[in-house]
Amino acid sequence: MAFDYDLFVIGGGSGGVRAARVAAAGGARVAIAESSRMGGTCVIRGCVPKKLMVFASGYREMFDDARSYGWDLEDGAFDWPRFSQHLNSELDRLEGVYRNLLKGSDVEIYDTRARLADAHTVELADGAKKTAKHILVATGGRPVRPDMANAHLGIVSDDIFHLPELPKRLLIIGGGYIACEFAGIMNGLGVEVTQFYRGAQILRGFDDEARGLVAEMMREKGVNLHLGTNIVEMARASDDHTASWTGTQSDAAMGAPAGERVGEDADGGGSGPVWVKATNGTEAVYDAVLFATGRDPNTEDMGLKEIGVEIGRRGEIVVDDYSQTAVPSIYAIGDVTNRVQLTPVAIREGMAFVETVFNGNPTPVDHHLIPSAVFTQPELGTVGLTEEEAREREPVEIYCTSFRPMQSAFAGRPDRVLMKLVVSKENRTVLGCHIVAPGAGEMIQLAGIAVKMGATKEDFDRTVAVHPTMSEELVTMKTPMRVA
Repeated sequence: MAFDYDLFVIGGGSGGVRAARVAAAGGARVAIAESSRMGGTCVIRGCVPKKLMVFASGYREMFDDARSYGWDLEDGAFDWPRFSQHLNSELDRLEGVYRNLLKGSDVEIYDTRARLADAHTVELADGAKKTAKHILVATGGRPVRPDMANAHLGIVSDDIFHLPELPKRLLIIGGGYIACEFAGIMNGLGVEVTQFYRGAQILRGFDDEARGLVAEMMREKGVNLHLGTNIVEMARASDDHTASWTGTQSDAAMGAPAGERVGEDADGGGSGPVWVKATNGTEAVYDAVLFATGRDPNTEDMGLKEIGVEIGRRGEIVVDDYSQTAVPSIYAIGDVTNRVQLTPVAIREGMAFVETVFNGNPTPVDHHLIPSAVFTQPELGTVGLTEEEAREREPVEIYCTSFRPMQSAFAGRPDRVLMKLVVSKENRTVLGCHIVAPGAGEMIQLAGIAVKMGATKEDFDRTVAVHPTMSEELVTMKTPMRVA
């Protein structure tokens, strides 16, 4: 059978674009379809704009520090429209880069939604059908709202980047990395931030000691974090709500009668003040409520089940070690598979797919010992096992130190950092490394190399410290803090 293409990629995010380009570079006839903007979640509404917002939010504290270091500075005001315009220009530029890379690789682009008609056929939104020997689904995921009345009044992470102005008072629901990152960002930009998380501690799944310090520092910097707390009821704020709210929460940041309107999302939410009742009995009015309560894979109405592709309980595409689905001609990579939701992982999966399918070299994706960073303030960098995971597996030694770093201590700030190594007692291998500090993301990338190589505690000890730095503590801790 003659096909229109050797490969048809559905989804123009980082993983899909990389797979399309690499396959085309090897001589394959490739097409890609994207219903939104080329670049996907990471480039357009995730990692990149979020990190730029992290940078922007850090300047207020830097200005305060500068005065402690002898600089004569006056307080200024953050100009959200100015920043937002520059941000959108940068995202436009990056999308253009992605498109040019695809065109330069002779990948045919369809700016439309696509779904599967059969094992070798993709149907575009206009009804046109394209056939391909192989189909790669890389449609990513999307933020979801909780199943509750009036949830449409809240916004999700995608909407943050499109607000015409910043809310004065923001409630964030959730305790994962997205919720905590935006809590720090918005707090740094001058927004009064309250955060509800129903669990006992934020950042579930990360090292307990590390996430505990992140929570402590978030509160220290002004985030009004409430653990064991969730939203019970919400409604569009009215004069009655404002009048009846008595401010039973002692901290004024819990909320107050709202001010200006914020942006309106696709579901009509976020267009005015929102009244919220919490499980702790308090009531408050916020300018905006951000739901950061999870993400679901984009598999709805794609014809997947109809042609035999197995879908998991969270809507993810089930694949084997080589990213192949139950239908041999169809593969899936990235967040839509709900394996490891990280952009570099999606790119690796895309590369492994091309190596397997087009280069005749079956290559499974290595999901072991992946370093990652949470861009809270301070940042959390992690690789390998948490202390809790390691203790369940084998006897371990914990090398850990927490201290006030030189830069912030001189400025009079109470900030503390954490450097932690989880070490196997049996063979001395460093099983995990956890860092809470400014620049932890940069540090964990380098520490991740050592951990991935199987470095021992003695390998760390033999490394001469770079002084004076925070990270030198990783190679100077000689005595375990505890043995478990």
